[in-house]
Amino acid sequence: MTNATMAAMNNDLSALDAARLLGVSLPTLYSYVSRGLLASVSNGASRRKRYPQDEVLRLAARKSDAKRGGQTAVAAMHWGLPVLETQISHILDGRLLYRGYDATALAQHASLEAAASLLWDDGASDYFQPDAPALPQGLAGTPDTTPLARAMLAMAMLASMPASANTLQSGLALMRILAAALLQTAPSSLPLHRQLANAWSADADQTELLRAALVLLADHELNASTFAVRCVASTGASLPAALGAGLAALSGDKHGGGSAAARRMLTQALAAPDAKDARAARAARAAIGKFYATIAPEFAGFGHPLYPHGDPRAAYLLDRLSALSHEHPQLRAILAICATAGELLDAKPNADLALAAMELAFGWPEGAGMCVFALARSAGWIAHAAEQAASAALIRPRARYIGRHERD
Repeated sequence: MTNATMAAMNNDLSALDAARLLGVSLPTLYSYVSRGLLASVSNGASRRKRYPQDEVLRLAARKSDAKRGGQTAVAAMHWGLPVLETQISHILDGRLLYRGYDATALAQHASLEAAASLLWDDGASDYFQPDAPALPQGLAGTPDTTPLARAMLAMAMLASMPASANTLQSGLALMRILAAALLQTAPSSLPLHRQLANAWSADADQTELLRAALVLLADHELNASTFAVRCVASTGASLPAALGAGLAALSGDKHGGGSAAARRMLTQALAAPDAKDARAARAARAAIGKFYATIAPEFAGFGHPLYPHGDPRAAYLLDRLSALSHEHPQLRAILAICATAGELLDAKPNADLALAAMELAFGWPEGAGMCVFALARSAGWIAHAAEQAASAALIRPRARYIGRHERD
């Protein structure tokens, strides 16, 4: 028996274990096999069948979703039941996992390039070679527009070029071109967090914070931009076209615009009288209350439906910011405002607030938070585009018609 065969058997379950995991009787387990819902494999010389662990887990997940049925397709599309399968990332019990690895643990040491390789094929290959790609001709001379607009233009230009035979091999070049478009610099083979740091004159502590933020934001299950990427990839469109769809979705106020709204709140609260007395505290609280009452009724920067006990990405970044606050008076004031806003709203901060706090505290250009978000998330988009293309399935949901019928 080969090592590969033994390793595969170690991941197979006995009938009893498979039935226990599925919560069914042995006869029901056997019926799943006969109906084609579950595969079984021979156990060498023994006549007893075994069951691949990954298939049992997938069927268990489907059964769990079915038990939560009764919700409509609309509910499924709005923070509800899963609508497709992925092996890339998972949100479980308040934790964000990349192929089973805790993202906050990875953020302590990993780079975005390492996170991308993990997301793309479980780290089996190192795609990030030292050579830098060429910037699409005409992009460097683009008039001064927003970073996201430049990034979308770059992807649109690349989408018209011949597609690479290997989606993941082209991912490296696309991420570096995306960084160049966002920062309006020449493409570089420097680590992506260092490219951001150089463009924004970030010191060593800020550079480490950028590295961690990129890792934490690299993927987030099936969010709006990732779903857009998968829809486009499912049609057979090129990878740049799929990334362009992700950037377009990210540009919306309800998605990537969250950090900009959080920055506006922080700026408004910072404008309160700079005096250490009760009146100043009341003024800051009033500014926060006014902002959320009139500008951001959905509490930009706070709360997340998938993290009822708090966004672990925000907790990680704000904790690192707190450790740096003794050197930055502005940062201390910003963190105090974040705490006050959380008390007023009775809500935990999310990643948008952390990005806004970083951008404002260190004097990075307005929109830096969006740049971090877009560059980081491109790693996940590439992974999802490749996974969707490999499935060869077209994403084509049905709509429920609620208009008038057969009018003359």
